[in-house]
Amino acid sequence: MTTVYLIGNWKQHGSRASIAAFASQWSFEGHEQLAVAIAPPFPYIGELGATLPDCLLAAQDCSIQEQGAHTGEVSAGMLADVGCRFVLVGHSERRVHHGETDELIGRKLAAVQAAGLTPVLCVGEDSAMRQAGEQNHAVRGQLRGALSGMASSVLIAYEPVWAIGTGLTATPDQVNDMHAVIKAEVNAVLGGDSDVPVLYGGSVNPETAPALLGCPHVDGALVGGASLDPGAFADIARSALNSLSY
Repeated sequence: MTTVYLIGNWKQHGSRASIAAFASQWSFEGHEQLAVAIAPPFPYIGELGATLPDCLLAAQDCSIQEQGAHTGEVSAGMLADVGCRFVLVGHSERRVHHGETDELIGRKLAAVQAAGLTPVLCVGEDSAMRQAGEQNHAVRGQLRGALSGMASSVLIAYEPVWAIGTGLTATPDQVNDMHAVIKAEVNAVLGGDSDVPVLYGGSVNPETAPALLGCPHVDGALVGGASLDPGAFADIARSALNSLSY
């Protein structure tokens, strides 16, 4: 893998004042092999792009519709128009709280790719699946349900649901093993050696990042709460950059 990806998911947090504060404290020199992006809430995408031009823009979701009478929806084309490069698709919070199915997620993937953007497909098991030893089966099912017929221009983010916002973090061995499973399954679904990058997400912070990003099958991170702190996010970015030498 020649590029490491670091994407901050701000979820439903942020304001014009907090973006200005973040930009004033952000201190990280970019690197051609490290792609750093932030996904703020929709209203602040333009604000973030203007205030923090050295970070790429990502969106937290998109509609399956291109345009029309769809109140409250935002299309992938609109996101491309305001400068987004990545779109999160199938985050566990969308699956759980909004009832998103693999079929719907697959349609969103197609919409994102059709707009020329890169989707970040989120997959992961809950605690019951992990305890029952069904995590590999669950994640393979999510991949097959959403990726069939897709182009290989996609990132995968593995986020064990039990480690999102809980303070719990999967061990490096657990992460590396699951990423190997994901890469094998993606190759089986998309055909050939697709070399799709797989990011890890789930309570990633400056303390856990070095070991996680040092795993052979980990190609970056999807960071939640820690991405709201410019110092912490910069520390994780440095760990990502250091991982290029492993």
